[in-house]
Amino acid sequence: MRIAVVGATGMVGQVMLKVLAERSFPISALYLVASEKSIGSEIAFGGSVHKVIGLTQAVSLKPDIAIFSAGGSTSLEWAPKFAQVGTTVVDNSSAWRMMADKKLIVPEINGHLLTKADKIIANPNCSTIQMVLALKEIHAAYGIERLVISTYQSVSGTGVKALEQLKNERNGKQGEMAYPYPIDMNCLPHGGDFDDDGNTTEELKLVHETRKILGDDSIQITATVVRVPVKGGHSEAVNIETKKPFELSEVRRLIGGTPGIIVQDFPETNTYPMPLYAEGKDAVFVGRIRRDTSRPNAMNMWIVADNLRKGAATNAVQIAEIVKDL
Repeated sequence: MRIAVVGATGMVGQVMLKVLAERSFPISALYLVASEKSIGSEIAFGGSVHKVIGLTQAVSLKPDIAIFSAGGSTSLEWAPKFAQVGTTVVDNSSAWRMMADKKLIVPEINGHLLTKADKIIANPNCSTIQMVLALKEIHAAYGIERLVISTYQSVSGTGVKALEQLKNERNGKQGEMAYPYPIDMNCLPHGGDFDDDGNTTEELKLVHETRKILGDDSIQITATVVRVPVKGGHSEAVNIETKKPFELSEVRRLIGGTPGIIVQDFPETNTYPMPLYAEGKDAVFVGRIRRDTSRPNAMNMWIVADNLRKGAATNAVQIAEIVKDL
C-alpha cells in the first residue's frame, strides 16, 4: 500500500508513524506530508530516512490511503483533492465527522459499515472513542436512555503548545500560553470554544458523535469537559441510565468481552484505571463500575485511555487496516 501521513511532523502524526510500524502495516511507499515550512526536513521510519513533501506533490503521487492529522481547514481543502485521484482519506479532524454522507468510525463498533465507495472517513474525537467503546455492549443489551459525562482531559489533547505550557509552569519558567490560565496545579472547565448556551465545542462533540456512532439520536446526553494537569491520557466519569434493568455482573461481563477494553475494577486492592498507566497503550481501561442508587436503571463507571493512541492514531490506523482489505 502507498500510504501518506498528512501532518507527519505533528504530535499525532508522529504517533501514527509509530503505530503503523508497531502494527506492521504493509507499506510499499510512504509519503510524509506537512506544511510548507517543514518541506525538505527528514523523518526516520522503518530503517529509512524520508524527506517531508508538500500537499500538492502528495496528491500527484496518488497514494492508496492518506491519514490526515493536520487540522480541519487543511482537511476541508485537501481531503477532496486526494479523494478525486482515488485516495481513501482517514481524517482525524472534526471537519467531516457530522456530515451526513461521511461515516464516523470506531472499528470495533461500526467498521463493518465501510465500503470501497467511502473516500473520506472521519476519525472521532478522542474522548468519544474511548467512551463509546465502553458503552457499545451496554447499549446493545439494555438501551441507553441518558448519559451524564465529566471528562478529565490531558494537555496533550490540546497539542505541543499546551505540553510546553505545563512543562514551563512545572519548572517555574515563563513561556507561551496555550490556555487563558495556568494549567499546572489547576483544572480548567473549558474545552474548545463556548457557544451561546454556555456549552463548549468539546462537550458538543461528545453529544453528537456518540449518537452518530451508536446510531441512536434518542440518547439524552450532557457533558462537562475539564482540562487537567496530566501529560497524556484522558479520563471520564460517566453516569449511564438504561432503558432496561441490568445486573452489574452481566455489565462487567459485557464490557470485559468487548475487544480493545481492559476492566480494572478491584476496589479492595485499589485497582482502577489511571492515565499514568494508560499512557502509551492502545487499550481502553474501565473501572469503578457500580450501581447509581439515586436513579432506577443507572450506573457509574470510570473510563481511561491514551488520547494520542486509541483516541487518535491507533483508531485511524485500524480504519486504514479495514480499508486496505476492502
